[in-house]
Amino acid sequence: MGAAAAEPPRPAGLVSSVLNDTLEFYRWTWSIRDKRVDDWPLMHSPFPTLTISTIYLLTVWLGPKWMKTREPFQLRFLLVVYNFGMVLLNFFIFKELFLSSRARGYSYVCQTVDYSDNVYEVRIAAALWWYYVSKGIEYLDTVFFILRKKFNQISFLHVYHHFTMFTLWWIGIKWVAGGQAFFGAQMNAFIHVIMYMYYGLAACGPKFQKYLWWKRYLTILQLVQFHVTIGHTALSIYIDCPFPKWMHWGVIFYAVTFIFLFGNFYYRTYKLPKEPVKNGKIANGAVANGVSKAENNPVVENGKKQKKGKAKGE
Repeated sequence: MGAAAAEPPRPAGLVSSVLNDTLEFYRWTWSIRDKRVDDWPLMHSPFPTLTISTIYLLTVWLGPKWMKTREPFQLRFLLVVYNFGMVLLNFFIFKELFLSSRARGYSYVCQTVDYSDNVYEVRIAAALWWYYVSKGIEYLDTVFFILRKKFNQISFLHVYHHFTMFTLWWIGIKWVAGGQAFFGAQMNAFIHVIMYMYYGLAACGPKFQKYLWWKRYLTILQLVQFHVTIGHTALSIYIDCPFPKWMHWGVIFYAVTFIFLFGNFYYRTYKLPKEPVKNGKIANGAVANGVSKAENNPVVENGKKQKKGKAKGE
């Protein structure tokens, strides 16, 4: 009778089928990768990137525990060097993407990926790789917060932003180091030039605070960036631009999460009434990156263990 033919697949057979399908999908995705970047640092496998990102999350978890009984580090000179170094790096990325894309006649509406070894295409791919690397360097933003005991600034937005940018951009470089990918990276690199310029000046000390009235406009600029990204990507989908659709939809979803998170941050920081200062700390108004305001209390004895009470400079 036909009853035997209608039997559902056995669990072992089902697991085997799923594994085989997964391996086939993996082999297929690997076959369409950008082979130009295979031998570039960190690009041979996703595991170095995942390892760095895992260490970052462990640092976010364990770092404050380690610093709890220690006095904060000052790090003023290091912060100045770091922030202005990031200004230079992001300007380099912006310049390379802008000049090379212009030389190749890139379209800001729809641009396919050219996997050739054309000198300008390789420059664009290299600039995008540096953009990915810069997101790994930005993990230091959080490390500096921990060492300076600015724990209230390590928000979900801050960690989500840093962790996902570095981790997800490995995918972008591995498969689409060019084409439409240049637009978002170029725009973000330009905004980061302005952002790290602000934080570099803020790290120089209280005497620069009177020139830093425009902090809220950085958040507005970031929100505008996310809306432009959604509009640009939606237009590409609408006109059926020959760029991987899965990446288009992924970019839209990702940008929406940032609009919600940055929008909430902007509302809480600049729209809600300021809460009174309690025990030297403000309950809301933490910033996502950098230095929020001049520190009135001096920071001393970098990283030494507290003998009793709270650390000086808290």
